[in-house]
Amino acid sequence: MKTKNILLIGGSGFLGSHVARRLAAQGHRLTVPTRHRERARHLLVLPTVEVVETSVHDAARLTALVAGQDAVINFVGILHSRYGLPYGADFARAHVALPKMIAAACRAAGVRRLLHVSALHADANGPSQYLRSKGEGEAALRAAGDALDLTIFRPSVIFGPDDAFLNLFARLQRLAPVMPLGNTRARFQPVYVEDVAEAIVASLDRSEAFGQAYCCCGPRVYTLAELVRYVGEQIGRPRPIIPLPEALARLQAGLLELLPNPPMSVDNLDSMDVDSVCTEGEPLPFGAVPTPLEAVAPEYLAASTPRYRYYGYRLKARR
Repeated sequence: MKTKNILLIGGSGFLGSHVARRLAAQGHRLTVPTRHRERARHLLVLPTVEVVETSVHDAARLTALVAGQDAVINFVGILHSRYGLPYGADFARAHVALPKMIAAACRAAGVRRLLHVSALHADANGPSQYLRSKGEGEAALRAAGDALDLTIFRPSVIFGPDDAFLNLFARLQRLAPVMPLGNTRARFQPVYVEDVAEAIVASLDRSEAFGQAYCCCGPRVYTLAELVRYVGEQIGRPRPIIPLPEALARLQAGLLELLPNPPMSVDNLDSMDVDSVCTEGEPLPFGAVPTPLEAVAPEYLAASTPRYRYYGYRLKARR
């Protein structure tokens, strides 16, 4: 396999870090830009990774980063934004303006291969600011037409060690005696982070992936209540779930938005109006078999136990 120069935008994040490890193991030379070098310190141990402290939202700096690359992968995504229509300014910056800048930088540098991580059911006419902005970002990249060999990935919620999904439910149930929950019947098809990372890496050199959008899901569908209950059982803190009517759920989410790192927002509730499940084709591209949540989650949910530390040692040893 030919060694490539690959730019990972958002590569220090949850999914990006898993992709970086896989690509580094194949010997590819990786550039990971970040505003804060300290946040990417876990990647510094990878011998082929260069961490660059810079802002990808600066067009000139972004163009300089793209120059000389064989491929670009964009992982940038946020879950919360100030309110706006059709979406807030933070969503506009991260999900729409940045993809436009990336496409322009690729065209200017003559880089054709671009992989982009979007979201399941991203839609410019979707029910939430998040889904609308993700849909607009996809449209911005597709507008580049034949100038890019574009592949889009649309994962459902992603789980794995250090995820912001199951671990959130674990933290809340360690703190609260009950779980007041809105939209308890919302459905999810959680996908393992390593499965998504594998799909992204596998698509890099596949010409049949050019121009494609791949949905990524796990093997099983759960309701929100089922997931919260499962996590509580795994950590030994099963809490009673109190379903909230819509008005109370939106009030609760609005109050939680006031926190520095909100666990829930009104826009998150709006996103759950569309079930996060794969409705067409296989749950993963290229015939891959998705990993069951039950095969992985118990190993990392009990984060303070010796069992979890053993799991961490296994990960480091690649076993």
